[in-house]
Amino acid sequence: MTTTAQRTRTTSYVNAILEAQRQLLTADPNVFLCGEDVALYGGVFGTSRGLMAEFGPQRVVDTPISESGIVGMAIGAAATGLRPVVEIMFMDFVGVCMDQIVNQLAKMRYMFGGKATLPVTIRTMAGGGRNMAAQHSQSLEAWFCHVPGLKVVMPSNPYDAKGLLVAAVRDDDPVLVIDNKMQLGMQGEVPEDLYEVPLGKARVVREGTNFTIVATSRMVQEALAAAEQLGADGLNVEVVDPRTLQPLDIETIATSVRKTHRALVAHEAVRFGGIGGEIVAQIQEEAFDYLDAPVGRVGAPFSPVPFSPALEALYVPNRDTIVTEVRRILGKQV
Repeated sequence: MTTTAQRTRTTSYVNAILEAQRQLLTADPNVFLCGEDVALYGGVFGTSRGLMAEFGPQRVVDTPISESGIVGMAIGAAATGLRPVVEIMFMDFVGVCMDQIVNQLAKMRYMFGGKATLPVTIRTMAGGGRNMAAQHSQSLEAWFCHVPGLKVVMPSNPYDAKGLLVAAVRDDDPVLVIDNKMQLGMQGEVPEDLYEVPLGKARVVREGTNFTIVATSRMVQEALAAAEQLGADGLNVEVVDPRTLQPLDIETIATSVRKTHRALVAHEAVRFGGIGGEIVAQIQEEAFDYLDAPVGRVGAPFSPVPFSPALEALYVPNRDTIVTEVRRILGKQV
């Protein structure tokens, strides 16, 4: 659990991931990393840089280009007592190993009557913004939130990136940790010591009184910027970061909505069928009598992610998209 007495300093999101993995490898001999280019190259995003030299090729393992094989290996290793941390380079590539994740990893503990534990952590990178086009820019978290047996985590800052990853690796169930490429250079205060951010616990990032924005991953920063902009309209916006999408801390979200009476959910994924729809439904189940307006949603258009920088800038939601939707919701009440 997180403590307030830990020494903190400012570091980057990517270094927070690297540090978490180094400390986990040091603390637990059953932890190992595996994936494409994680060892010699140090990961395409630098999240395992230097770890093979420190821990050796049996703890930091370069694998063939076979996502199905990588996850299958991790399932077998976890069932026999190890704690694999798997890197799937881009979230788009989970399509190659969906059977292993959805029909094996998520279900084995249930099918074996609890006699097998599957402490597998799958790390991957989602989101657009780097002009990597339709096959390297998707946000597919809703797929996995729909599968019983899986936990799904989306950090929004360096502190949570480290703490949630530590909690995921220590958890006895499979956890997907979904980072956003555009946040890797983000700076923030991170304790030097090993610590956990509890899975399934949301955080109120900004206190407010008359509007709630629930935002995930990179959209948390966009929501905070939108909240500042909306302050000029006399609106005092509260921003809630779920941090874990499965299990979802609906009580923290509903408590906020009961206070503010208006809400919007923002994510980078395609709006249709996104996790935002589930959060909206649960808000209306838990706090319907407190709502003064329908709950809004912000997400990407129903289209593949464009390669063109100009089109991608229009595609990915941002603070302006959020501000526009908030004003639309408020305008319905006039």
